[in-house]
Amino acid sequence: MLFNSLDFLIYFPLVTLLYFLLPHRFRWGMLLVASCLFYMAFIPVYILVLFTTILIDYFAGIWIEKTAGKTRKIWLITSILSTCLVLFIFKYFNFFNANMAGLARWLHWNYSLEGLSLILPIGLSFHTFQSLSYVIEVYYGRQKAEHHFGIYALYVMFYPQLVAGPIERPQHMLHQFYEKHYFEYQRVANGLKRMAWGMFKKVVIADRLAVYVNQIYGDPASSHGLQLLLATFFFAYQIYCDFSGYSDIAIGAAQVMGFKLMENFNRPYFSKSISEFWKRWHISLSTWFKDYLYIPLGGNRVSLSRLYMNLMITFLVSGLWHGANWTYVIWGGLNGFYLLMSLLTRSWREKLVQLTRLGQFPQLHKGLQVITTFTLICFSWVFFRASSLADAILVFKRIFQGLGEGLQLALEGHLGSIVHLLMAPGVPFGRKEYLLALGTILLLEIAHLAQRKGALKWQLSQKPVWVRWVFYYGLVMGVILLGNYSMAPQQFIYFQF
Repeated sequence: MLFNSLDFLIYFPLVTLLYFLLPHRFRWGMLLVASCLFYMAFIPVYILVLFTTILIDYFAGIWIEKTAGKTRKIWLITSILSTCLVLFIFKYFNFFNANMAGLARWLHWNYSLEGLSLILPIGLSFHTFQSLSYVIEVYYGRQKAEHHFGIYALYVMFYPQLVAGPIERPQHMLHQFYEKHYFEYQRVANGLKRMAWGMFKKVVIADRLAVYVNQIYGDPASSHGLQLLLATFFFAYQIYCDFSGYSDIAIGAAQVMGFKLMENFNRPYFSKSISEFWKRWHISLSTWFKDYLYIPLGGNRVSLSRLYMNLMITFLVSGLWHGANWTYVIWGGLNGFYLLMSLLTRSWREKLVQLTRLGQFPQLHKGLQVITTFTLICFSWVFFRASSLADAILVFKRIFQGLGEGLQLALEGHLGSIVHLLMAPGVPFGRKEYLLALGTILLLEIAHLAQRKGALKWQLSQKPVWVRWVFYYGLVMGVILLGNYSMAPQQFIYFQF
């Protein structure tokens, strides 16, 4: 079930109403059934896949807690391997099989293993990682094993964050299912406002930008370099508004019922470095990899060469987590390379700042850092969005060709020709759509700038009542009137992971 669908418009108030009407002892059961129905709205039979991983890790957690020494470790390894095997079969088998077949052809070996005709269960990577965090935390003694099967199943299946996070930790979530939540007007109102803001980002910004991005990236060979450049810029905001919009709706929906989910985004495009970007983007996944992969590898308490290797391994695995395609692996590796280069060139960059006296102009210095970081991130998004490695290379080639042509036109004063290229026949964007897309992106960044002085909801609470209601009314009307409803509700990008 999609958050931006008519079904959810009926489902959400009904589930919330039942939650508050039912006695506390029945609420977990109702939420578990509701979460199952939410998930089964996609492919019903795949609920069995989800329950398989739940059963594995539920019993593994109990056995890990009861045992000690090597036996304890064996149960942990068994749980991790079993859960990851499910993920491998559905998500990675065909990728590795195709690469093995390619290698065999190159070596002139006989390789006849057929691929699997399976559809990837929606959000499989997310609830796999949430399950893994549970058994790992139990193993290290930071979390007691959950003996209530229904509560543990609800921890994995809680519908707001089931298919695209945030990826929660057991210490943060499990106890909340035992707590009695009361209807509190202010909390409910804040949750609904958060959901409205998330919906605005999804249907007004992300889905509108998707029309242009899908058209241009769908046929890069027929697109001008300037169109591909604009599509890459648009995609940076499409994926941010799509994913952070989902997180906002998930956090808001949980908040309405009294549950608190972790924040997943913190104005990432205002980052001054790649390192800062990954502390602000998909925070629940970044911290997961930090805690369960980077630190176990040795983190930064190792030799310099080992530190670089640990960082690169973490980013390569992160890329593979996003998708079974070399474009995602390269995307992850490229971000790892950015981080390594930032560490290697730190002293040089500090000397350059001193030499140019940029330190005397902190706002200019910060602005240049933000622009540089955003440009590097956009460069990496090409691999993330392109359908294949060949397409990604073609996109870069045409972008650089288009930049040369665009620069020449600009120097000759033919700015109208540049605009004409961007609005060429075949591109499903008229002048109104361009203005609306750029205007909503500007509005988004103004909101982000305002958040430097504190949370937006806190700032609004300090304003007169009429100002607050004008803002809320405008937000809701924006979703209704400016949302892109030209086709069926658009699936969230991260559902495919």
